[in-house]
Amino acid sequence: MGTPTYQPRVNVTSDGWRNPTNQGVSGGRLSHQPRPDEEQSGPNRPTPRPGYGLRGPRRNPHVLTAESLAALTLPVGDDGVIIGIDPQNQPAVLSLLRPAPMEVVLVGSMWMAQVLALRTVATGARVAVETARPPAWGQMAQAAGGGQQCVSVFDVRQIAPQGPSVSSPVLVVRDMGARPPRNQLAPSPWQTVLTVLPFLGPRSPQMLSRVDLVGLQRLSPEEAEVVTRIMRLPENVGAVLPTLSDNAMLWCRRDGGHQFVMTQPTEAETNLLGGPRRMD
Repeated sequence: MGTPTYQPRVNVTSDGWRNPTNQGVSGGRLSHQPRPDEEQSGPNRPTPRPGYGLRGPRRNPHVLTAESLAALTLPVGDDGVIIGIDPQNQPAVLSLLRPAPMEVVLVGSMWMAQVLALRTVATGARVAVETARPPAWGQMAQAAGGGQQCVSVFDVRQIAPQGPSVSSPVLVVRDMGARPPRNQLAPSPWQTVLTVLPFLGPRSPQMLSRVDLVGLQRLSPEEAEVVTRIMRLPENVGAVLPTLSDNAMLWCRRDGGHQFVMTQPTEAETNLLGGPRRMD
């Protein structure tokens, strides 16, 4: 993602301004004189144009026949937010922002929600946070985006329409406890609503049954039974939920699709948010 840099070619036998002494008048051909194979201009050779500076290196162009084009391949992975690694130690990518409205529930900590928000900002999206604890989100909002206003924090029921678009997608984070009020924002393309629940409340099963994606940190055995039934998880998968470490999660869909992910914070994330935790 950063612009690659290339080391300049340095001629150790030159002072940077002059040609090496063994290529000067006493040592051989001057650097501005034509090479022997360039003495004659032919039908395939350009005619030297005096007064236009030194001629650069002459190399054969890289030519690919039309028949060879089918052999070219470009490996392209999933697009989205890198949320960690899977059990095979491969990057786990979460497609959070899509052309259609999307709803996600995260049963876990504010720490995990803030990591997801920071990584979403890194993809070029905006983040709007509706929260009952604005001070807890304020420091992260100021640090995100390198001084640009990428994260906006709103009190409960004070969030305004965000105007998402394909060039400016929005992640709306709702952090209002186990009983969040109804979302005031209308569903919109390129806008994903992420609701953070510290634990499963009375209305949580109904919420889980209608959202597109659910992220789960460590749960109690009773919560694990509820989630296993609603999300149609295999029993052996649900049995693992009470044993997850602080930075492990299970992402699942209503159709039974699921994936365990280990979220490894970067040094910058750790300095800003602290280490992984299940409860805040």
